[in-house]
Amino acid sequence: MSLYQVDAFTGQVFKGNPAGVCILTPVKMNDDALLQNIAMEMNLSETAFLAKQGNEYHLRWFTPETEVKLCGHATLSSAHILYETGLEKEASAIVFNTLSGKLIARKHGGKIELDFPAYKVEKAPANEAVNRALGISPVFTGLANNKYFLEIADAAVLKQLSPDFSTLKGIGCGIFIVTCKSDDPQFDFYSRFFAPGVGINEDPVTGSSHTSLIPYWSQKLGKTKLMSYQASRRSGILECELAPNDRVLIRGNAVTVFEINTYEQ
Repeated sequence: MSLYQVDAFTGQVFKGNPAGVCILTPVKMNDDALLQNIAMEMNLSETAFLAKQGNEYHLRWFTPETEVKLCGHATLSSAHILYETGLEKEASAIVFNTLSGKLIARKHGGKIELDFPAYKVEKAPANEAVNRALGISPVFTGLANNKYFLEIADAAVLKQLSPDFSTLKGIGCGIFIVTCKSDDPQFDFYSRFFAPGVGINEDPVTGSSHTSLIPYWSQKLGKTKLMSYQASRRSGILECELAPNDRVLIRGNAVTVFEINTYEQ
């Protein structure tokens, strides 16, 4: 069993979003209690577990509290480790089999590119309890892949959000994407991601939220290639593209923080 910690969507250690990456045998991939205990011990927003099956990989993601269906930064981190350790050649695409179907990672222009499903944002009635707990007055309220999706008008407000997490945890799915148009010409939009419902008050940089942010802002701004800045304390930059056939491409860098190669259970 090999265990790594990786900072994703950044080129600097201690920035971006930290993820655990644990390479296992196929048998141990089915030991839910073991995987949950390792994720709890790592105490990161997500730990990825992967095992090679033929030419592809079985991939699962766990928060310290539960398994999740989709995670971008831990997928990016997994691909980074496979390339960095030489387990996969940099010219090769990596196929992950997950609860969200087949996901592809490949090298693209010095970054790792993730090929993920796109999720449409559906307009929904305003929820005043959500707005009060977040401290916002959204200009748009929607739902995307069972997550609340809220656009606000002011980038300064987004950067200063200090939500009431205990209230948010008890509302619906307990997962919230807050976004706004960028006030910086380097970027097209900003976002923040709060998920107290699955044990993550704020996720620093969230690939999975961009499966709905990309189609939303692509339609709104009339462009298919976008730059995103996630305005958490650690921050992160994502290069985004709306692709055909209801797919999105998310590109970023990653750096290894440390590795443990002698752990046995």
